[in-house]
Amino acid sequence: MRRSRILLSVPGVCLALCLAVSFAAAASAAFAASAAPGAGSPLVFGLLLVGPYNDKGYSQAQYEGGRYVEEKLPGARMIYLDQVNPTDRPGMTIPQAVDDMAAKGARLVIAGSEDMRDGILEAAARHPEMTFIHVSGDDVLTGKAPKNLGNLFAKIEYGKMMAGFAAAMTTRTGKIGYLGPLVNDETRRVANAAYLGARYAWEHVRGKKPGELTFVVSWIGFWFNIPGVTADPNQMAGAFFDQGFDVVISGLDAPEALIVAGSRREAGADVYALPYVYKPACELAPTACLGVPYFNWGPPFLIIARQVAAGTYVPAFAWLPPDFADMNDADKSPVGFLPGPALSAENRKALDVFSAALGSGAVDMYAGPLDYQDGTVFVPAGRTATDREQWYCPQLLGGMQGKSAAK
Repeated sequence: MRRSRILLSVPGVCLALCLAVSFAAAASAAFAASAAPGAGSPLVFGLLLVGPYNDKGYSQAQYEGGRYVEEKLPGARMIYLDQVNPTDRPGMTIPQAVDDMAAKGARLVIAGSEDMRDGILEAAARHPEMTFIHVSGDDVLTGKAPKNLGNLFAKIEYGKMMAGFAAAMTTRTGKIGYLGPLVNDETRRVANAAYLGARYAWEHVRGKKPGELTFVVSWIGFWFNIPGVTADPNQMAGAFFDQGFDVVISGLDAPEALIVAGSRREAGADVYALPYVYKPACELAPTACLGVPYFNWGPPFLIIARQVAAGTYVPAFAWLPPDFADMNDADKSPVGFLPGPALSAENRKALDVFSAALGSGAVDMYAGPLDYQDGTVFVPAGRTATDREQWYCPQLLGGMQGKSAAK
């Protein structure tokens, strides 16, 4: 079980560091290397965002993580480019964007989205003098990364388990909708985590039969809504509610599901939603919001920025767990869950118990037996899924409805 460890992999080496102290202190002590050119000078770093910097979702969370670095690291200066995707910036390549950042003095570039993989690998090869971080990538783990590129992600799955738990504790109809982005290992993995949390609450806390829980996943086709390109998440969230689903969990980078739920509540419907990735998201529709699992990028970005500034960063695959001592500590935990105003006091107490059990290891959502949608075994009885088995997620889990692939 790896509930309270950081998984850090470098080619040929895997380091698991216990979080007896804050992950920031542990990770800061994880690496030591000789100083690189420019070490000790104020750090200029670039940040590539897949969506708008003010999307009240995934990209804004990363943007605010960059501002956190500027605040905490003396002299640090961020250069950012948002909406880095083929639809919003047709013809622009990531290597071109990195060339511009390099010309402006950037020594570190953080690429914020999984689908930036090819471009950031090319840019890293073109600029061996710079350091690159690919958020949600795994090229260090697979051995495909150049020597100047590391990977970073956080175990948002635990926040998603809590979202699923809150949804299942709240639903009256037993019908939970999940609004997903595009389909890949990451998005299946977090949808599965939400289902596991929901199933646990439904069966073990509410004492309901498994077959009475409906959990349906629908995909829009990209991380966020692009009119004319993706399915419309506003319409899809509305369709869930029209079909008797009374809670919708969002896996999108932006908060449409919550806004739709808020509008339905204003019209008298008893429906709820859980947005994703951005801590203040509940403010958009507080009466409909059961809570939000979110990324807190500031602390891990700061650790890496300090190491790059000092010339001590060694590229690694880092998949960081929450700090269960206080998941909402803005200076420590890379993953949080903020209960929403619409979550009842009774259900919030139950959620606190569940969160504590996740943190202590008393409850292990990845303990077998677990099967995929097609009946093949994910985890056999008698053991728990490894980090690698969790990371590479080919299907939705048995008990879930919806497509496991784009086609």
